[in-house]
Amino acid sequence: MNALNRTSRTVDLLLVAVALIWGTSYGVVKGALLTYPVLGLLALRFGLTFVLLSPALSGLRQVRWRERFGVVGAGVLLLGIFLAETFGVSLTNASNAAFLISLCVVLTPLVEWAWLKRAPRRVEWAAAGLSLFGAFLLTGGHFAASPGDLLVMLAALLRALTSCAAKRVMKAGAVPPLTMTAVQAAVVSAGCAALALTVAPAQWQPLPHWQGHGMFWGTVIYLVVGCTLFAFFVQNHAVNRSSPTRVALLMGSEPMFGALFACVWLGERLSLPAWIGGMLIVAASLLALKRAPQVAVQETVQA
Repeated sequence: MNALNRTSRTVDLLLVAVALIWGTSYGVVKGALLTYPVLGLLALRFGLTFVLLSPALSGLRQVRWRERFGVVGAGVLLLGIFLAETFGVSLTNASNAAFLISLCVVLTPLVEWAWLKRAPRRVEWAAAGLSLFGAFLLTGGHFAASPGDLLVMLAALLRALTSCAAKRVMKAGAVPPLTMTAVQAAVVSAGCAALALTVAPAQWQPLPHWQGHGMFWGTVIYLVVGCTLFAFFVQNHAVNRSSPTRVALLMGSEPMFGALFACVWLGERLSLPAWIGGMLIVAASLLALKRAPQVAVQETVQA
């Protein structure tokens, strides 16, 4: 039992590390977009990820065609996430984006209820209401959110759908997490490249030269290694061993890391109501996590 508890704690700590890394990604991406357009950056980031993970595709040999289609479907959802999220970041503050993306914390239990038939607990309903009020304050205390804010909210919904889709695909244990990550990276890279070449040719530009663009290439390396390879492997591994809702709750600190990094890295400033709204979103995720019953911990190590 102690070994199982240690495994659970290790997974939990890794998810908090992912929250830290993803929290910094909003400010990092915001800076990279000053040098290279959205679709080109996404195609580059996930194309490099796919090349590095391509040996993991051998894990598909023993997977049935139905599950293969499920993996590709999860990749399509991930493509939608990054299109909405990255375009959203380009149209709003990185700190706003970091807070709003955490709405997936309250959307995930609802999606899990509708799709995987696990009803939210009362504390999760309370957390949902608190988080929605926080988003209301964050977007200026009115419902006229900016286009960038709306795109990030859409990305939050797609994140919730993706977590549940990954759980459903990997439920039987036939799809290894690294294989899942490799296929997702391939779908995102190919999708962004296709969109850039067909409907948005201005988004397909020559790559910046190494000389004079060291910050940009350093950002790409960080996004590939930290924000994609490490983060998506940990997330897929955790979803495979736990519930999508618990994974989302454990990553509830992501917006706080994102807002702090945006203030330090980009010099962004938030109003007092926006900070209060952001704190309410974080508090909602912490509330739901703290009140999780012991059965959730057992589910983490037995799933």
